[in-house]
Amino acid sequence: MKKIGFVGVGIMGKSMVRNLMKAGYELHIYARTKSKVEDVISEGAVYHDTVGECASDVDVMISIVGYPKDVEEVYFGEKGILNSAKEGTYVIDMTTSSPKLAKKIYDAAKEKGLHAMDAPVTGGDTGAKNGTLSILVGGDKEDYEACHKVFEAMGTNINYEGGPGCGQHTKMANQIMIAGTLSGVCEAMRYAEAQGLDLHTLLDSVATGAAGSKQLDAFGKKIIDGDFAPGFFMKHFIKDMNLAVEEAESKGLDLKILKQVLENYRTLEEAYGDLGTQTLIKFYR
Repeated sequence: MKKIGFVGVGIMGKSMVRNLMKAGYELHIYARTKSKVEDVISEGAVYHDTVGECASDVDVMISIVGYPKDVEEVYFGEKGILNSAKEGTYVIDMTTSSPKLAKKIYDAAKEKGLHAMDAPVTGGDTGAKNGTLSILVGGDKEDYEACHKVFEAMGTNINYEGGPGCGQHTKMANQIMIAGTLSGVCEAMRYAEAQGLDLHTLLDSVATGAAGSKQLDAFGKKIIDGDFAPGFFMKHFIKDMNLAVEEAESKGLDLKILKQVLENYRTLEEAYGDLGTQTLIKFYR
């Protein structure tokens, strides 16, 4: 496997493309706005004007786009991946998307002699930059094994989760955990503010104990500093939580904390959707 196609060269995708190039792969990319990817083109990525052209002559085709509707368009469009990739291509959707859609792509790909996997990631923009993403892979195990070196170029914690859709289900579980944890961080910090505590001292005091978490490490100082720049867009987290609620309800589950956090975020979405998930603190303020 030498040639990789990549669609969705955004906050996460751009760093992933760079890490794949560093690992020696020839990168072919498509982005809706060429001007936004001139930097990676100048670093050696080959630009294509359509998704179909990008997918037509590569060994592996990777996508990481915004919403399930974007995934649908990229895979099932007339000049999309499934209608353009040559037989035997591995097609890997790394968007956090619908498990049902992952299964639909897998089935359609199989009919065309393609190998489809759902492989959403966690670790945010920092993990993407450092090549330390966690990659959650669903699909056929032999396909996962065949593409392991490709995954290794982008992440360090790479796991096979099960059949098609299982990567997405694992990501849903991940987002449910984050929803509760980040809400706890915001509630605690708002409580500490109201009591007149020094927030920097608070962080130093609790970060290494039982209350410590990756969310606290990633966002505690940013919340104190009023830094709401997106490592992960609030609007995308809302999309993920919506998907998780749908999937939970399809199994008869009532995840009350998840639904409450989603409701809290929705009150902020119109004003702050393009900011980071840590902007949840504004709900409490």
